[in-house]
Amino acid sequence: MTNQSANAAEQPATANTPTTARQGAIPRSTMTVLAVLVITAFVMMLNETTVSVALPSIMEDFAISATTGQWLLTGFMLTMAVVMPITGWMLERFTTRSVFIFATVIFLIGTIAAAVSPNFTVMLLARVGQALGTAVIMPLLMTVSMTLVPANRRGTVMGLIAVVMAVGPALGPTVAGVVLSFTNWHGIFWVMVPLVAVAAVIGGIKLTNIGTVRKAPFDVLSLVLSVLAFGGLVYGLSSIGIILAGGTDALIAIIVSAVGVVGLALFVWRQIVRGKEDKALLDLRPLGVRNFTFSLIVLMTLMGAMLGVMNTLPLYLQGSLLVSALVTGLVLLPGGLFEGVLSPFMGRIFDQYGPRPLIIPGMLVIVASLFWLATVDQNTSVWLIVAIHVIFSIGLAALITPLMTTALGSLPKNLYGHGSAILNTLQQLAGAAGTAVLIAVYSGVSAAAMAGGAAETAALGSGAGAAFLTAAILSIVAFVFALFIKRVPTGTETGTVKVDTK
Repeated sequence: MTNQSANAAEQPATANTPTTARQGAIPRSTMTVLAVLVITAFVMMLNETTVSVALPSIMEDFAISATTGQWLLTGFMLTMAVVMPITGWMLERFTTRSVFIFATVIFLIGTIAAAVSPNFTVMLLARVGQALGTAVIMPLLMTVSMTLVPANRRGTVMGLIAVVMAVGPALGPTVAGVVLSFTNWHGIFWVMVPLVAVAAVIGGIKLTNIGTVRKAPFDVLSLVLSVLAFGGLVYGLSSIGIILAGGTDALIAIIVSAVGVVGLALFVWRQIVRGKEDKALLDLRPLGVRNFTFSLIVLMTLMGAMLGVMNTLPLYLQGSLLVSALVTGLVLLPGGLFEGVLSPFMGRIFDQYGPRPLIIPGMLVIVASLFWLATVDQNTSVWLIVAIHVIFSIGLAALITPLMTTALGSLPKNLYGHGSAILNTLQQLAGAAGTAVLIAVYSGVSAAAMAGGAAETAALGSGAGAAFLTAAILSIVAFVFALFIKRVPTGTETGTVKVDTK
């Protein structure tokens, strides 16, 4: 790793940065901007998980198979992975208002197109549009927050962002279920339209440019390599189960994965070469800051474990405990709500005491709850699952906010955009990997148990226990890296970031 330092005097000050912000207070205008961005991001994250509930109805209307229908979910994830790496360039090249309007307009177009889709092709393209907007809005929200909010208040604001990341996806299935009880799947998309439209209008009026816009060159070859790298990796990671099963589909998945690995190597090489001339599409210099990298590793491991658990739990609950889809959604809801309520409070604690008083206990809670979850079987009480998931979510609330704030706060201001792009992109990859690995373990162990003569519910219980044990072991890796995360050095408030690499 290399020493990094940046001086605010080298960065042009913006006319829109109020004096009160430098003194530690958050002006009302800044709070308005952040509120618009948070609400918009919340609606977009809510949208991400609503389609899974409506998928059976969509498949029936369009007369498509489950394999084809899954592309409405996979295509969304692939688009997010491909677009996020270039958001750093977008935030550097265009004004904040321009990026926000682009994100909301493309999301609105996608949402309306999805609501009126006459066939699967239109629906898939509409989901790509939604993913484009969502992929841009999260890095934009993080970058604006880190730029406008003084260092001693960042934890609280990033706590609100953690609410978006936690509660939005958690409420998605519940909202979709309620809408579907009154109307058909078209209504799920129509509900989103006025919410984002209002946010777009307010944001277009209130948002001003944050930071300094420069004519950053756009590298087409880097974009192509980004598509091959991150698209190939997400597809390959999502297809681990297919690869293990063998056959023609497995061969295709292996080839796509190999293309992704080679594409990633070439993409990284290209960014390093062009970065020396300050022309990189995705500036990789944040990875040279040890505090950022360690925080990123812990975040990636947590994201993999969290999404893996969130996607495996429904399979276990409905397959082994034989509960309904509605009960499954209700089991997962309290944990998401707890995390959302606690995240801002954890942010305030972070502002006062730094990351370590939250990260170390939070990691211990995560490790303990996952090992506890690994003891489940076909006789486990549903209420016990609720309790464990709530404890797990409390641990996440203690971790997500300080980790994100510490990671980005360790960077000089001119790298906030690229740092948030790296953060979001790699979390997307980690989520795909965690989900694929845990479901593959779940399926493999369950199949082996049934082949050995075990009853289906018992076999599925064994598979779930093995999957959760895998997540618990991964959490130990995260805990080790968490021990090396330090408080952001003093001087960040004035833009001077000195990173200790000893």
